[in-house]
Amino acid sequence: MTDRILKVGLFGIGLSTYWPQFEGLEDRLTGYVGQMAEKLARPDIEVVNLGLIDSAEAAYDAGHRFREADVDIIFLHVTTYALSSTVLPVVRRARVPVVILNLQPAAAIDYHSFNSLGDRTKMTGDWLAHCGACPVPEIANVFRRSGIAFHQITGMLNGDPHVDREIGDWMDAARVAHVMAHNRLGVMGRYYNGMLDIYSDLTAQAAAFGTHIEIVEIDELARLRREATEAEVELCLENIRSEFDIQPDCDPAELHRAAHTAVALRKLAEQKKLGSLAYYYESVAGHEYEDLIASVIVGCSLLTAAGIPVAGEYEIKNAQAMKIMDTFGAGGSFTEYYAMDFNDDVVLMGHDGPGHIKVSEGRTKIRPLKVYHGKVGSGISVEMSVRHGPVTLLSVIEREGRIVLLCAEGQSVPGPILEIGNTNSRYKFDVGARRFVEDWNAQGPAHHCAVGVGHIARKIAKLGELLGLQVVQVC
Repeated sequence: MTDRILKVGLFGIGLSTYWPQFEGLEDRLTGYVGQMAEKLARPDIEVVNLGLIDSAEAAYDAGHRFREADVDIIFLHVTTYALSSTVLPVVRRARVPVVILNLQPAAAIDYHSFNSLGDRTKMTGDWLAHCGACPVPEIANVFRRSGIAFHQITGMLNGDPHVDREIGDWMDAARVAHVMAHNRLGVMGRYYNGMLDIYSDLTAQAAAFGTHIEIVEIDELARLRREATEAEVELCLENIRSEFDIQPDCDPAELHRAAHTAVALRKLAEQKKLGSLAYYYESVAGHEYEDLIASVIVGCSLLTAAGIPVAGEYEIKNAQAMKIMDTFGAGGSFTEYYAMDFNDDVVLMGHDGPGHIKVSEGRTKIRPLKVYHGKVGSGISVEMSVRHGPVTLLSVIEREGRIVLLCAEGQSVPGPILEIGNTNSRYKFDVGARRFVEDWNAQGPAHHCAVGVGHIARKIAKLGELLGLQVVQVC
């Protein structure tokens, strides 16, 4: 919906009184801020570095500059003791999340070299270059009294994996928050009749994430399919053959029908500038729309793989979860648990309809189905397992008037699956299958969730902090 990139604000703080007293201190601390700017640099973001702020007057100006620059998040690098009056005006004016960087230039002061300097003025100047931790309680106190939420990273400026990981996580979370705030979520069709858990409050979703929700008509999708050329369909068929493992019993006519619909889906996403989609429809037997909705699975899988996640059964909350996971780079495939294997202590999870083929274990299969269980029509569907290794589950919950993020970390493990033309995976959790299911259910999620590769619960927790949403991790 926008070409705006993530903007990250950075400023360091110092005390102007020190500069004439301690030669070289200002330049040294400015250099630390420059090193932090390099750490924050990414190809797809803009770092707005205001350097060292050392007075209340400079702080007021910095607040205006950050606001004018439209930064999404601020990193406050505490380089030495500084007055809280050099911080509050900046953050109060900018009104975006702030991360306090309490970082020393080294793991410890070299006490012997320090005490050998012989000049107590030089010694004090060197000490001040190491005492960034000193004003952090003062800053935290003022933030709390001002009602300003803040976050902290404590460690060393260089050579500290914990610091680098935390900075990376906050940057990733800020990027996801930025994407969600500029995303257009298409909703097409209607809810699956009677699934009370999936009914959503669209206003609550827009308020929590900033997402724009675009209601799109199946009539428009049908028109785009009628207008698709044979050349476009053949090109899409080539793409399908390269992306999927098409099983021998697939009818070429069904593949052509799926490709035809996939062309229309791609055009709909492009014309409406959609970043995600939730859909469900039934129509009546023999109608054009029934034929259309029965042939969307492959096209929706292709959109999902292209960064436009598609959730079936009009599950808007799960389209949000899938978009979050995909923006984190974890994938985000539509899933639910349907059975447990107590012999192997695993939970069996999957779903009919689209799958995220970029996180598949091996090539995703296309199989013919004579019936779509619980739905209309017949045709072809996708079958895949999520890549073996660490995974994270995410559910966006609406409950008690609030949006809650529920997550869990586990492992996608090899073993037998049901070869029924659906997504199917086996998941193992440290707390065991029984405990996982009960703890997950206790939070009151809808029965769908998104699964992605890697363990990213800590990033989801940071996203929740940026958005002011409760995050619950069950394992």
